Amino acid sequence: MAEHHDDDHGNSVAAWAMVGILLVGAAVMSLAVALGSIPMFVVGLVIAILGLVVGKVLALAGYGVDGAISRRDTNVS
Repeated sequence: MAEHHDDDHGNSVAAWAMVGILLVGAAVMSLAVALGSIPMFVVGLVIAILGLVVGKVLALAGYGVDGAISRRDTNVS
């Protein structure tokens, strides 16, 4: 059986930006639930949706795992 080694594991600018923004949105929504604030929850939801959009836009711009910019920045360590 041939082995396929994929060492990037989604490690890209697009992935990091998306996950970071999603974490902020999740934190805001969690705080909103604890405080019982519906408007604050909606703000957290908007932040989370913004994170998804930012991740997709960056991936389409070449900052994803298979993007042209990501491939150019290999072996930076």
